[in-house]
Amino acid sequence: MKALGAELASLVDSIEASLLKVSEQDSAAPIRPGGWSRKQVIGHLIDSASNNHQRFVRAVLQGSLEFPGYDQEGSIRAQAVQEMSWPGLIALWASYNRYLAHIIAYLPENALEAECRIGSSGPVTLRFLADDYLIHLVHHLQQVR
Repeated sequence: MKALGAELASLVDSIEASLLKVSEQDSAAPIRPGGWSRKQVIGHLIDSASNNHQRFVRAVLQGSLEFPGYDQEGSIRAQAVQEMSWPGLIALWASYNRYLAHIIAYLPENALEAECRIGSSGPVTLRFLADDYLIHLVHHLQQVR
């Protein structure tokens, strides 16, 4: 997991400056008609970091995990992400992901096969959640570039 943590940290380091070059106006505009803005996508990624932080820690401590599903549209609305400053969102996103990179790097080997259930989805392992986190992050970062 050390390699996965290092990959996450490297990704954050490599993209943070380019995200900060996006203007406040451009960050608030929909990426495509009827879609989310860059702010909303980054807000979603902050939610993902927050949710996965809890999933990772609880799976290690409990040996398994049952966690509620995630209402992405409702969460973005409830948090008024669109009203947050772009630099503030990027700072939170980058810091949270650097911390997650640290957590992932130190996930105990004996906990990686812990069974995790998220909402109504089938069971997956903690290892899958950590790997999938990075895949999900890359997918969304490609949208905001």
